[in-house]
Amino acid sequence: QVQLVESGGGLVQAGGSLRLSCAASGRTLSTYAMGWFRQAPGKEREFVAAISWTGGSTYYADSVKGRFTISRNNVKNTKYLQMNSLKPEDAAIYYCAARGPKVGWVPKLESEYTYWGQGTQVTVSS
Repeated sequence: QVQLVESGGGLVQAGGSLRLSCAASGRTLSTYAMGWFRQAPGKEREFVAAISWTGGSTYYADSVKGRFTISRNNVKNTKYLQMNSLKPEDAAIYYCAARGPKVGWVPKLESEYTYWGQGTQVTVSS
């Protein structure tokens, strides 16, 4: 059984930065594509970023492109989301997700992911 645990959320001022982490246990996820989603109050969960299992391909929602960076450390079985230039509209619960092993594409839909974390809250003050 795979467990994903997010951390790194918190309160930050607009323009600030946070780095979210997603640690996996129960199985090595070095061959899993990984994604980040977020859900703001009253809104549906939306795609934020994803990285292929090789780490060679990354995808971002237009709203975060140029500000967020997804990465992975397979030695630590952890992936990250570096968030810079945060805006109040980035405030949400952020979830990490995993799909594998060795899928031939980078999943960008919720339905394409198998494992999910419980989420970490990000609050951005204006």
